[in-house]
Amino acid sequence: MEQLCNISVIKEVLARHQFQFSKALGQNFLINPSVCPRIAEDGVRNPEFGAIEIGTGIGVLTNELAKRAKKVVAVEIDGRLLPILAETLSEYDNVEIVNEDIMKVDLPALLKEKFDGMEVCVCANLPYYITSPIIMTLLEQRLPIRSITVMVQKEAAARLCAQVGTRDCGAVTFAVRYYSEPKQLFPVSRGSFMPAPNVDSAVIRLEVKPETCHDVKDERFLFRVVKAGFSQRRKTLVNPVSTVLGLNKAVVSGVLEELGVKKTVRAEEMKFEEWISFANRLAEECGHGK
Repeated sequence: MEQLCNISVIKEVLARHQFQFSKALGQNFLINPSVCPRIAEDGVRNPEFGAIEIGTGIGVLTNELAKRAKKVVAVEIDGRLLPILAETLSEYDNVEIVNEDIMKVDLPALLKEKFDGMEVCVCANLPYYITSPIIMTLLEQRLPIRSITVMVQKEAAARLCAQVGTRDCGAVTFAVRYYSEPKQLFPVSRGSFMPAPNVDSAVIRLEVKPETCHDVKDERFLFRVVKAGFSQRRKTLVNPVSTVLGLNKAVVSGVLEELGVKKTVRAEEMKFEEWISFANRLAEECGHGK
């Protein structure tokens, strides 16, 4: 269905189906016609790819994905959109809508059932309120996906794509870098949506690493250390790590000194490899192993 970014067409379709926007689901539909083709082009880089979409709206991005991918599986939580999507996607036979909550879907099973060995990418306009949980769910499960191309809040894009060891870095930044290679692609103004949100957006792409080639003694412990470190950003790293993990301050401080890191370092100043070395040595001190 053409002109899905046209405000008059959107209003007509929504009125016909008596649809009202849900603030709880963070629904903001795209009306800028240039955005979704760019997301689809950046995400689906091979016509033999399968594509997973998270949250369909009225199917604007879904349409663009269907033109470029061999198969599209769109996971949409709002059942009220199903009759609208049946209308707006009627010309495509390579699209399947799954009316589920992405946070509750058995993603490994879905990939195996729907894509049958195809290379798969993820493309989405993510609701702001659940951006990080969705991204971490996709990454932590080590799914067989090539990339994640998503539109997120501008500030979230800066945080997710920041270099570890810079001011914008947080625990989620480290995790994203651990599992993928992130890159900011292009900005999207708030006026590109209906209704318009109060913030601007940006599109990012995460190239998923087939393997996390890091010499980590205990992965779960590593992420506990990183999360603890960022739990009190204004304090030096020794304090939150020792408090949250129940470790002796002298031991934590000694490990930093041994690694050549200043004892007054804050979490946002730690480089990627320094976090791994730090967690590995603490794991040894605590008796953790692989």
